[in-house]
Amino acid sequence: MTDDKQAGGGRPASGIPTAVRVAGALVTLEGLAGVGTAIVLVVRALTGHDQSVASGGGTAIWFGVLFGGVLAAGIGLLLGKRWGRAIAVIAQVLLLPVAWSLLTDSHQPVLGTLLAIVVVTALGALFAPASSRYMAQDYGEIPDDRD
Repeated sequence: MTDDKQAGGGRPASGIPTAVRVAGALVTLEGLAGVGTAIVLVVRALTGHDQSVASGGGTAIWFGVLFGGVLAAGIGLLLGKRWGRAIAVIAQVLLLPVAWSLLTDSHQPVLGTLLAIVVVTALGALFAPASSRYMAQDYGEIPDDRD
């Protein structure tokens, strides 16, 4: 067993399971992509590339608020904050139909496949047994029987 791991398989010395960190990294990337899109929309609106400044600005605010929350959840998960899981799960469930739409109606199979892989991987990590144990640990719902 290495120095950076404790008993319990996949649990770094910091106490945050690897699955939680993987989910946090993926959700953080999603949040950064959304906030980046919001910035691009603001720039496009200010430079007159959109039909109206109000439309581009409103969409940018919408993306900024939604994906700002997703970004915060991802960073929270990376830091081991349990509140990030609920936001991350909701974001993944909402992104599943987006991936499907990219795969089918939008005819963007590469983007749809990439998004689907990220979303399914994040959901798998969020609901992995180690993640569930970690999330329930403080509440006494699941005893820590790894000793």
